[in-house]
Amino acid sequence: MQEISTIGLDLAKSVFQVHGADSSGAPVLRRKLRRDALLSFFAQLPPCLVAMEACAGAHYWARAIAGFGHTTKLIPAEYVKAFVKRQKNDAADAEAICEAALRPTMRFVAPKSAEQQASAIVFRARDLLVRQRTQIINALRGHLAEFGIVVAKGPAHVAKLVAMIEEEKAPPDALPALQCLVSTLKALEEKVAALDREIAARAKADDVAARLMSIPGIGPVISTAIAALAPPADTFSKGRDFAAWLGLTPRQHSSGGKERLGRTTKMGERSLRRLLIIGASAVVRWAVRNPPAAGSWLARMLARKPRQLVTVALAGKMARIAWALMAKGGIYRASGVVAA
Repeated sequence: MQEISTIGLDLAKSVFQVHGADSSGAPVLRRKLRRDALLSFFAQLPPCLVAMEACAGAHYWARAIAGFGHTTKLIPAEYVKAFVKRQKNDAADAEAICEAALRPTMRFVAPKSAEQQASAIVFRARDLLVRQRTQIINALRGHLAEFGIVVAKGPAHVAKLVAMIEEEKAPPDALPALQCLVSTLKALEEKVAALDREIAARAKADDVAARLMSIPGIGPVISTAIAALAPPADTFSKGRDFAAWLGLTPRQHSSGGKERLGRTTKMGERSLRRLLIIGASAVVRWAVRNPPAAGSWLARMLARKPRQLVTVALAGKMARIAWALMAKGGIYRASGVVAA
């Protein structure tokens, strides 16, 4: 067998496809491997570049294969698709991954450590529980509205919903189901509170997250999410690249030397983008009630732009500041900044 320089590995649940190429890019190996034989195969292989699509389990396999001296790289799936020739199958996917990894301008995803993945799971679990809590609140509000009991929207009025059910103001036939929803809601609130405490503890213990919380609009949840979900700061050359990765920069459709900028791309990490916009909206709401210093960036933006546009623009600004703190250290300092 000729010396293998690059391997494209198509990940799966049980059967993995391996495509190996030499230094010139010519294929020298095509093989299927069962899951239990994958690590032993790479343990016997001389060190080479192993490329995979960034998908579920990819970070684990990247760490495990790198332990045998190989260089592992993860490629976004959408960048691999262009290299698939005609029919799509596991062998074609592995070949496409191998070819994509050989491109000098290819962009890669930084493998995450086990600690980063654990922090991400805490955040993801909280996000899931919050969505379930919102679903139950909306269900309670809708069910009670069918009986003419209407409560205003918003978290501040949830206690009224629960009180009406506990006081048995709904029809007796509907009470068992409604009480079941209330008990589930209370259990979810306890679990969310427990995860909030854990996230706050992680944010204090993590130096990066603690420094990110100095930015107005960024609290423990957002700082922990950035530390867990964002790639290393040196992945990006400047803050705008990080904001573009989050999908907080305008979409370009430029040609002939004429720049045309559209709406925000909404490409990249959706969870972080959503959290930053939520944090920015809190800062904007505070600024509307307590006007910032005249001549400041936020005051000038609010004076001439719609509120939602200012919110998204501020989220992009927060992303660039966050990258600067992660890349260069220090904390955020600004005179006359509105605290949120």
